[in-house]
Amino acid sequence: MGRGPASEVRAAGFVVQNLNTAELQRQAAALYRRVFGYRDSDVGLSPPLLTALLRNGGSVVGAVGEDGALLGFAYGMRGGDGTRMYHYSQAAVVAPESQGIGLGRKLKQAQAEVARDTGMRFMRWSYDPLISRNAHFNLDVLGAVGRWYVDDFYLHEQSDRVVVEWDLEQTPEPFAPEPVPRFTSADWGTKQGFGDHGLLVVPSDPALLEPARTAEVRSAVRAGFHDFLASGLAARSCQKVSAETSVYWFTRVPITGGGHDRP
Repeated sequence: MGRGPASEVRAAGFVVQNLNTAELQRQAAALYRRVFGYRDSDVGLSPPLLTALLRNGGSVVGAVGEDGALLGFAYGMRGGDGTRMYHYSQAAVVAPESQGIGLGRKLKQAQAEVARDTGMRFMRWSYDPLISRNAHFNLDVLGAVGRWYVDDFYLHEQSDRVVVEWDLEQTPEPFAPEPVPRFTSADWGTKQGFGDHGLLVVPSDPALLEPARTAEVRSAVRAGFHDFLASGLAARSCQKVSAETSVYWFTRVPITGGGHDRP
């Protein structure tokens, strides 16, 4: 099978490795459905797909506990946009009881090792713009940059996604947002521009949205992202400013490794 991580990564209570057995892939498919709560028969994860990715330069890595139980996993594939190649991470899944111990970062680092090993300098992936904890992890913790916004990414409503790019050869400079006004839930969807900077106010958790406001806030966030990205800014940070509210910061970020204008 594909090489995957050049070496196993061991940590307290688990090891990050390729999911290169039928049992680990079966556990991955079950964990995928459990974490995302999928019930429809047309949504799931195929173990044969994971095998094909391993054999053809993709990434299928997981954190396996000492008892052989799968705690989390990530998988991805090689992609291209017509101007350059990159490794696309389709999903990173961590069991609820295993969150908060750094698995997400270790899984992304393992995928990055696969990407480098197959000649890629960049990784990309997408996330829901209203899940601010994911935004913070992607932008502030890993140092990826939100360069694109795709409406109805999965071809149905409320599936808008921010597509981020992670330069695997650059150590990002720490980003320190300027102090922001005290926002409340009434400000969700509000954007403010400051020349080479901008901010966009979002809920700290989409579960806080009342059904009557969901469409309104999602539409405002969509418009805010499109406006900032069209003006040459990119999403660089997302941080909580209160229990109910988070703020995206947009700045100008140089494009490295060749020009590109679409995900």
